[in-house]
Amino acid sequence: MTSHQNAQTMKPATAAKKLGVYLEATPAEFQEGVVSRAELNALQTDPPEWLRELRRDGPHPRPVVAAKLGVSISGLARGGVTEPLTTEQIDALKAESPEWLQKERATQAEVRKETVRIKEKQKADQAKREQQEK
Repeated sequence: MTSHQNAQTMKPATAAKKLGVYLEATPAEFQEGVVSRAELNALQTDPPEWLRELRRDGPHPRPVVAAKLGVSISGLARGGVTEPLTTEQIDALKAESPEWLQKERATQAEVRKETVRIKEKQKADQAKREQQEK
């Protein structure tokens, strides 16, 4: 029995997601092929110019747009943003600061505060349980 290791590969959509780029904006050869784990690692450690440009200027996928605006992906949808945006468009939205964006940022800030509160409560409860076990 021979023991050779098959190279793990992934679909271009998966690789694009892991790279944080919008698949449709990547070069055709990237979209049409498969990406091995080694190729993905190489792209992450030493990105080619097209990848650096996409990350810098966009268009960006929804998770990246949401993060750059400080809102959730659902918040983007509620604000009517359904298409990928470029960095320039994101900056324009930030400058314009429409009411929906302000509201979604406030909502996101509350979610973060609540997440921190829950984690702190869980830590305190865990510490209390550990004290009781002693």
